[in-house]
Amino acid sequence: MRVSDGPGTAPRVLGEDPLPGVWTPGPPHVWLLRTDRPLPGPAQDPERILDAGERARAAAFVRDLHRERYVASHTGLRLLLGAYLGTDPAAVALVREPCPGCGGPHGRPAAVGAALHFNLSHAGDLALFAFADTPVGADVEEVQPAGTARELAGVLHPAETAELTALPAPRLPEAFARCWTRKEAYLKGTGTGLSENPSVTYVGTGPVPASPAGWALEDVPAAPGYAAAVAVAVTRAVTGAATDAPR
Repeated sequence: MRVSDGPGTAPRVLGEDPLPGVWTPGPPHVWLLRTDRPLPGPAQDPERILDAGERARAAAFVRDLHRERYVASHTGLRLLLGAYLGTDPAAVALVREPCPGCGGPHGRPAAVGAALHFNLSHAGDLALFAFADTPVGADVEEVQPAGTARELAGVLHPAETAELTALPAPRLPEAFARCWTRKEAYLKGTGTGLSENPSVTYVGTGPVPASPAGWALEDVPAAPGYAAAVAVAVTRAVTGAATDAPR
């Protein structure tokens, strides 16, 4: 899998890089957005761009900061979808696909009538967007302290837990964040989310992700203090990708 222009390539930044043209089949595109900075001109009127459901969800936030982050990330998503689909961002009709586990309407997000797949994640002041020809998942997280990472390590795949347990405290936060964002990206890509126990699928904690069968995982360079990853469904084997957990 190639993120944007190549492995390890820094993602494009919404508000700094030009908006894309209409989507054409090719490698995935990954974008970052700093939600604490102004969006491009067309996104300055979120009341016009967001749909009724998004406006209602925004209004339900108690804290202004959380509301502002939600509005910025969802406005950014619509701005990018509008550019890729060649339409007004406000005209993009967003739905949820059926959950592959229970069939409920809380699976992957989708744009009605579009072949383009996408996913959104946000944490702190950062939002991550991924777009691809096939199902895609994205996750960004703030790096947690070593104590928190060690407490949560036990919920992961046993091999991942063992890898983290063997690390000295200074290396633990980054390794845990790598693993968690990979796992979340994969589960969001499949549409199951955390209805699948995090202990089931191995994605690894080291510098190179282990890609589950049928998927390609890649870490995404993000801002200091954050980790990010993208998972893209593939229709053929990915050269060099690991598909099994260590035995």
